[in-house]
Amino acid sequence: MDHPTYRLLVADDDNDFRQTVCEIFAPFFQLIEAESAEEALDLVAREEVHLALFDMHMKQLTGLDAIRKLRALHIVAPCIIVTADYTEELRDDAEQAAAFSVLRKPVTRRILVNTVAHAVETAYDDREFTHQLLCG
Repeated sequence: MDHPTYRLLVADDDNDFRQTVCEIFAPFFQLIEAESAEEALDLVAREEVHLALFDMHMKQLTGLDAIRKLRALHIVAPCIIVTADYTEELRDDAEQAAAFSVLRKPVTRRILVNTVAHAVETAYDDREFTHQLLCG
């Protein structure tokens, strides 16, 4: 593939869900995994991340807390929250925190891939990569 290598951070304390997401995106991204928002923030401090998927409910910090901390550090990578407890209030809070999207768990592969592809297209204007991701 001739496209830039994007790094995708997957932060979720549910190991099975995290592994499933990583299996879906392994052919397309360099993957960085975190079991908590704190670990994710530590990783982002050391490595460039182009896109992040955060579970909303993790042990200490939520995915929304992590996004707010990233924004405070001027990290603008698109961030997607995945949650089983979707509410309009969460959607509004996520929008205020400049999250790219909030997805409901269980999320289908199609919705997840489409949302990630849209985030890459919006942030990096990389139509070739987006096409490969959607057709892969």
